Amino acid sequence: MGIFKRMKEDMDVVFEQDPAARTYMEVFLTYSGLHAIWNHRIAHRFYKWRMFFIARAISQVSRFLTGIEIHPGAVIGRRLFIDHGMGIVIGETCEIGDDVTLYQGVTLGGTGHEKGKRHPTLQDNVLVATGAKVLGNITIGEYSKIGGGSVVLKDVPHKATVVGIPGRVVKQDGKKVSQKLDHHILPDPVSDRLQKLQQEIDRLNEEVNSLKEGKKHANHNL
Repeated sequence: MGIFKRMKEDMDVVFEQDPAARTYMEVFLTYSGLHAIWNHRIAHRFYKWRMFFIARAISQVSRFLTGIEIHPGAVIGRRLFIDHGMGIVIGETCEIGDDVTLYQGVTLGGTGHEKGKRHPTLQDNVLVATGAKVLGNITIGEYSKIGGGSVVLKDVPHKATVVGIPGRVVKQDGKKVSQKLDHHILPDPVSDRLQKLQQEIDRLNEEVNSLKEGKKHANHNL
């Protein structure tokens, strides 16, 4: 596909996804998400040619102009839609499929100083909502949705909905996932800790009530 047809395809996605889009001229000139994607394609070309400094320089200029940081090494498919993209970060070894949607403040990052593939893979038709963090060498399955503010550290199956910190599957193939199964697949240490605290509170309440009953009984005997 030629460069101009590819750019036209990118703009068509904006009209499909954003009801505020009015004209091609407006979209072409004012949509920072598009500018970030187009700049990335240039930077990625230099990255593949192993001209790393030029690639990083282009990506840094793009970051300054758009507020969106995409490492030139990231592999991005067709029709990526970035909506209100300020603060988005996409790491070096990220792989993004076709028809993916990213919202403001999304991070597709690593979890440390590991080498090799250390950033997530987003398969086709994934949606990542505002402020979500997808971290590490994990895979987000096709047609999955990551809820706003979630932190995802484990693989997500196809057609799943993930929410929470840490992210847990609450729906798959249109059906709710039971909490027992969900905790078995994706442990939730925060929920487990709260449950233990509640059990401890219940135990202490029982002891206090037992002491009160004993005191009442002693006073009655007196």
